[in-house]
Formats: sequence, structure tokens, C-alpha cells
Amino acid sequence: MISSKISRRLPPYVSYRTFRNFLEGLQQQGIPARIDRSYWGERLSGSTGSQLLAALRFLNLADTGGVPSSRLKQLTAARGSQKTDILRQATSEAYAFVLQGTFDPNNATYSQLEQAFRDNYQLGGDVSRKCIKFFVSLATDAGIYLSPFVTKKSTGRTGSGTKKVNKKIPGRVEKNASSMPSIPEDENRVSLDKILITKFPAFDPAWSEEVKLKWFEGFDLLLKRFFQGEK
Repeated sequence: MISSKISRRLPPYVSYRTFRNFLEGLQQQGIPARIDRSYWGERLSGSTGSQLLAALRFLNLADTGGVPSSRLKQLTAARGSQKTDILRQATSEAYAFVLQGTFDPNNATYSQLEQAFRDNYQLGGDVSRKCIKFFVSLATDAGIYLSPFVTKKSTGRTGSGTKKVNKKIPGRVEKNASSMPSIPEDENRVSLDKILITKFPAFDPAWSEEVKLKWFEGFDLLLKRFFQGEK
């Protein structure tokens, strides 16, 4: 069971807004011969672009080489109910493991939907949440009814807990704040970031999809820190 999970391509976990904006862009600008990094360019980060392309492949909107499928061309040209019908067909086929299994979309709970994903794919907590959020948004656009126990829970969930805010007490002075000398951090921070970049593990295509996602997110964050430190 575990080996079959590892070998299967993960469901989309890119932001659904990114996916929808991409489709709208195709409607306005036309469809390229191939969807690759040179096409999405500076509009998307490397990790987001890779996640978007993976979503297109999962929904049979592009092949493994990024070449648009006939379904993507039909979807881009369609409007109104015709567009909804094409989305419904793509969703029903790609997510057959949910919609054609024991999961009942009319009254199922969010936990049952989570279980359906985890029974078929090896997913960590955060990736699982993103996969389900994408599915719920796609199903909504495709006119596929989902239980309110699923939709309300999905829209109410976030990836992190409540941020703790430190409240300042009037009249209170931070201990030794006035006596502490200012420390020039910029040079030390830039040097430290350079060291961190050299220590960052090399990307391995053999990693699982979840590990790849974490690598891209970590590398993007490290690059942002580095370039901010050089300013």
C-alpha cells in the first residue's frame, strides 16, 4: 500500500487563486506551445510554477512535457455552463478516488475527506491541507456539491495557529534597553546567510513531492533573506 502511494503523482497543492489566474491569463493572451519556466517567467516563483504545472498534469490539462492538452484548449475557449461542464469532467476523473469511492459528498465530514486523501496518497499535514483546499475550490467552480461539513471547515482552516502578540504595559521600560550598545548586524547577517546557502542541501529529483515542496519553500525564503541583507 505504501509503495503504491509513493509512486503516484500527488494531487494539486498550489494556491487555487494561482491556478484560476493562470487560466484567465490563457483566455486573454492565448495558449503557448509549451508551459514551462520561460513562459511563466517572473510572474511565479520556481516552486509555485512547478506546483502549477503539476496541477495541470494531474487534471490532464498538460502532458508530462508541459504541452497543453486538448482539454485545456477547450477549457480556455469555453464560457459559462460549458466551462463548468469541462471543469466537472476534469475534476471527476482526476479525483475519482474521492468522488467514486465510499466518500459521500452530500454529508461527509472534513475528517472523512482527509482520510480519503491519505488512504490514496502519502501526505503530510500541511500538504494534505493544501491539497484538500484546492480540491474544495475546484469542486465549487465545477458545480460539484460538497457537504457543508467539508466546505465550512475547509474555508475556516489555516496553516498556522494564532500569532502571539506581546502587549506593552504603559510605563514599563525594557530591562537594560538604554544601556545596551547598538550592534551592526548587516555584515554579520549577510555573511551568515552566505554560509547558510553553501550548507543548503542540493536538490534531489528522487525526493517525494512533499520533500520537494519543503525544499523550494526553504530555498525561496533563504534567497529573500540573502538579497535583503545585501541591500
